[in-house]
Amino acid sequence: MRRIVRLVLGLTVLGLLGAVPAHAAPTIPKQLVERFQKNPYAPVPVIVQGTHGSSTRAVSDAVARSSSRALAVRGFRSVPAVAVELRAKDVQRLLRQPNVLSITEDAPMTSAESPGSPAYTNTQRWPLASQLSALWSTRDGARLELPAIAIVDTGIDASLDHFGGRVVAEVTLTSLPGNSAGDGSGHGTFVAALAAGSAPRYAGAAPTAPIVSLDVADDNGMSMTSDVIAAVDWILAHKDTHRIRVANFSLHSSQPSTFLFDPLSKAVERLWLAGVVVVASAGNYATDGQPSGVPFAPANHPLVLTVGAADIGASATTSDDTAAPWSAHGYTLDGFAKPELAAPGRYLVAPVSRNAFLATERPWSVVEPGYMRLSGTSFAAPLVAGAAAQLLALRPEWTPDQVKGALMVSAARTAASGVALGVGELDARAAAAVTDPPNPNLALAPFVAGGVLDGER
Repeated sequence: MRRIVRLVLGLTVLGLLGAVPAHAAPTIPKQLVERFQKNPYAPVPVIVQGTHGSSTRAVSDAVARSSSRALAVRGFRSVPAVAVELRAKDVQRLLRQPNVLSITEDAPMTSAESPGSPAYTNTQRWPLASQLSALWSTRDGARLELPAIAIVDTGIDASLDHFGGRVVAEVTLTSLPGNSAGDGSGHGTFVAALAAGSAPRYAGAAPTAPIVSLDVADDNGMSMTSDVIAAVDWILAHKDTHRIRVANFSLHSSQPSTFLFDPLSKAVERLWLAGVVVVASAGNYATDGQPSGVPFAPANHPLVLTVGAADIGASATTSDDTAAPWSAHGYTLDGFAKPELAAPGRYLVAPVSRNAFLATERPWSVVEPGYMRLSGTSFAAPLVAGAAAQLLALRPEWTPDQVKGALMVSAARTAASGVALGVGELDARAAAAVTDPPNPNLALAPFVAGGVLDGER
């Protein structure tokens, strides 16, 4: 049924833009077609993705043959795709080119917003509720070597003592103006501290993990889809150099999509299949706890580990925990239930730079100079990313599927109903005790061919 619906939509889109070509019709979201119709002469930033087996060069050539003017084309390695500005007339010509899978908008991304070892402390309840503090101590008399966590966000203020010189790489990839060095927003620093901070009273999930900062957003927290795909490209190229095994995406696209043709979904899919655990925040767009669906990339991809936000209330036990009322949950456009897992995500305190945009925008959330109390699935996700790094330190031979399986099979029960918090809430201690995790992505394995999940072409 999904294939029939997709083909009907493709024919409808082509009917709006021109005649149907002889080859398989590329997919174009309805909202993008409407944008071209509204102003056919205005250039629109898009991402043109090639079919399975094609190359970025082939897609770039197809774009060049379809445009009557010089264009700045940005190509990618993680997915056969290019980012470019096109007009309606260009798109009409492009639809007649072979090897084009989809044309999607290069849309703005949205920020999804007992003590352990004596060496690391956190006075909040979430380390106990998630059992992350149990993994802060040494094992077998020696501290384990954790893999690096890539934080794809607004950058990190690496000068803060929370990171102890463990920010091993800082890369700026945003194409937007108004971006300060480090982290002018504060969001990325907050996320990174929850994943891997080590300062007294504010230890993060994995306080010894190296951190890679990939700045894809301006100081207002705005980023473009192509910038995030470029971050995936960078991780793929440097994952072995920096031992990156986990990537955290506390952001989501502003346009709903199916993972079958969305270029960001395809990029993180490539990352997962290359051995990197991709953790994505579910989003903060639910209302009063009602199902919202999870239609946005990268959280909508069935392979990746999508994280919802739990409200742990006043206790450190999980049995009475509920879903935060704004934590997105439900089904993707492809019919997959999301999120798979939840972690504490309400009223968390972590550091930001004193001059960060978040601090000036929300002064009521500043609990003391340099620290804020914030809520969001953006901040639940890095707790799971840190837990994933801890598991990989214990079992470096595990694949992303095994890490996801261990975290899911060990999840703690909560008071939430339905799929609001996935299979349950993060229990890092229990996950570390799993020796033979099930593969939650096993049903997708028959559809993986040539390093990509190709369900249609």
